[in-house]
Amino acid sequence: MREIFSLENRYRCMALAEAALALAEAELGLIPRWAAREIAEFAARGRIDPSEVASREKEIGHETMALVLTIADSVGEAGGYVHYGATSSDILDTASALQVKQASSIVLSKMARLIEIIVDRGEETLGITALGRTHGMAALPIPFGFKFAVWADMMVRNALRFSAAVRRACRGKMSGAVGTMAAFSGVGRELQDRIMEILGLEPAPISTQVVPRDSLAELILSMALTSSTLDAMANEVRNLQRTEIGEVREPFRPSRQVGSSTMPHKRNPIMSEKVCGLARVMRSLALAALENVVLEHERDLTNSSVERVIVPEAFLLLDEQLTTMIRVLEGLEIDEEAIERNLERAGGFIMAERVMMELAKSIGRQRAHEVLRRLSMRAYEEGRDLSEVLAEDEVISSTLGSRLADLLDPNSYLGEGREVASSIFSRARALLPLLREISSRLAEPPRLGRG
Repeated sequence: MREIFSLENRYRCMALAEAALALAEAELGLIPRWAAREIAEFAARGRIDPSEVASREKEIGHETMALVLTIADSVGEAGGYVHYGATSSDILDTASALQVKQASSIVLSKMARLIEIIVDRGEETLGITALGRTHGMAALPIPFGFKFAVWADMMVRNALRFSAAVRRACRGKMSGAVGTMAAFSGVGRELQDRIMEILGLEPAPISTQVVPRDSLAELILSMALTSSTLDAMANEVRNLQRTEIGEVREPFRPSRQVGSSTMPHKRNPIMSEKVCGLARVMRSLALAALENVVLEHERDLTNSSVERVIVPEAFLLLDEQLTTMIRVLEGLEIDEEAIERNLERAGGFIMAERVMMELAKSIGRQRAHEVLRRLSMRAYEEGRDLSEVLAEDEVISSTLGSRLADLLDPNSYLGEGREVASSIFSRARALLPLLREISSRLAEPPRLGRG
């Protein structure tokens, strides 16, 4: 990911845009074919010295022209045809689209891998009955794998959202200083289409001096949503790893790893905490991307400096979060004994709804709710297991009798949780080949040879 957003690759992508421009112009008779071949061969070699471009930029104060002059000096007589009819943003926006495409291939590949791991771990734990919690309090029993099914469903949406946003964001333009293609002798639209075909990008349907920034904002918003999903997953791991819960533990190397400089016993969920922390930064980048949608007239320069920060940073942050969550979930230790202890510690309260619904068949839902509420409060106040208090109540015993013990079994009150989760896992697994195919297509290099 760092290589994709390195200065070397930025200049390489800018050179590829210049080469595609030259090749397409040669096909349409705007410049000589021999000149286009020279420019394309230079770009294909990718040997641009960033220090040389930087030296020129320091002298003339313009990055794109510094690169243009560097290419022109390197291709001899063909240098007179470099950047023919183009404006800087034609090259910069198109080069940025190439970088985003390359980076998106990595992100989508890791999304697919994370979904696969979530499904694997979810199917593995679907038979475990665990304590479901709402507001941090004991609620109802759930299959432990149900947690993974929720994550799988969210990550599938994230992957589909991201894939669609990438397609809209990876659009190049070659339309000149204000978008009218005035410098291209009446063949501007055909020229732009051919350039983008060579580069493997979609052409922007319309642009000013720049491609409208709503598509880039959409992409970064989709990345921020993915980041927040990873935050939610990591936060759940952190909470379940709390000492008093202890149902899971993220990977730790007990032979060597140190948890604290002063407390030798510590085994902290530091990877999950990192994922949560990075999500805070990612959400701030989404706000900056939204601000960049607003430009004056046919453009101003307020977006440029922001994008040089937020685009590489967004991809680097999400890449790190995905890589870390893959490690966390691959090596996640699940303590079934702790899960069972927490079920028992709930003291029968998590089965109150089950008893209420059965009682309601005889005395009505509202009355049954009040009976269970009153008995639950009594059990809380007396520090007793709810099952004991229920067994003493005349209404409960006379109505439910010997069935009460079965009604208080958490394993018998999972509803359709396992079936719902299984359907999510099946759908997610079926999507993986498509996600990997899209990732592979995004990684395909430009086809300069076709010129």
